[in-house]
Amino acid sequence: MARICAITGKRPTTGSIIHRKGQSKKSGGIGTHVTKTTKRKFRPNVQRVKVRLASGQVKRMWVSVKAIKAGLVEKA
Repeated sequence: MARICAITGKRPTTGSIIHRKGQSKKSGGIGTHVTKTTKRKFRPNVQRVKVRLASGQVKRMWVSVKAIKAGLVEKA
C-alpha cells in the first residue's frame, strides 16, 4: 500500500536513528559521541475512509488523520 494522503499529499519521509555512547558532560563525563546512524522512515497516519466529494459522489480514499481533524474532508 502506498501511504500517500489523497488530500494533502503527505507521504513517508526518511530520517535516521542516531546511536550515542558515553556520559554527558552535564553528568560528569567527557561527552557523548555518535557511534552509528541507521536509516528509518517517518510514516504518516493514513486511514481509509468514505469521503463525500463535491459532486455528491461517495468514494473510499486514503486520507491522513491530520486532514480529517482539520475538517478538509466530509465523511460519508
